[in-house]
Amino acid sequence: MTYEFLLFDLDHTLLDFDAAEDVALTQLLKEEGVADIQAYKDYYVPMNKALWKDLEQKKITKSDLVNTRFSKLFEHFGIEKDGTYLANRYQFYLAQQGQVFSGAIELLDNLIERGYELYAATNGITAIQTGRLAQSGLAPYFNQVFISEQLQTQKPDALFYEKIGQEIPGFSKEKVLMIGDSLTADIQGGNNAGIDTIWYNPHHLENKTQAHPTYEVDSYQALLDCLELL
Repeated sequence: MTYEFLLFDLDHTLLDFDAAEDVALTQLLKEEGVADIQAYKDYYVPMNKALWKDLEQKKITKSDLVNTRFSKLFEHFGIEKDGTYLANRYQFYLAQQGQVFSGAIELLDNLIERGYELYAATNGITAIQTGRLAQSGLAPYFNQVFISEQLQTQKPDALFYEKIGQEIPGFSKEKVLMIGDSLTADIQGGNNAGIDTIWYNPHHLENKTQAHPTYEVDSYQALLDCLELL
């Protein structure tokens, strides 16, 4: 076994963020008395993704993202709201969501049986990610969970991985593998840090970025098969 340490992205790789987001948004918007919930979701989802991309590229701060996205949402519909208050309410609802993709738990069981040490490496808000991990049942599979808010740096910064390396006994770049769905965060981050990566690409997306995955898989079984050969 070439690799000893597997760093797993969470959202869109193991955790079903889209399902979690949909439930949490519904709960928040109902609480705020929104009539056309779908219209709000249709505007919010792409806006939120764009804000996270801006954060990756250091165009905005985490505080900007968290505290303004909901005020911007309601402003789009001509309503003034306290973005920080809504952010806290959304976090409350989202932290209770633990949806995982089918086969995720079986995948982690298999990898532990094979002797790998598993770690989570996620960009996100600590309260949300720890809450969702607890609800999902995935938390016990990880030796440690590394969250960008706690590390005060995020993927794709090389510093994110450097700080992780300082926390893992016996860590070396040759022994670690980053696994995730995001080319711009997970794969580019691995490139920046000088570690190998597996691009989890179940939707067969085309790579239109500068990121270069070491390996590419489209399913959990393909991931297991790939590791079997390494």
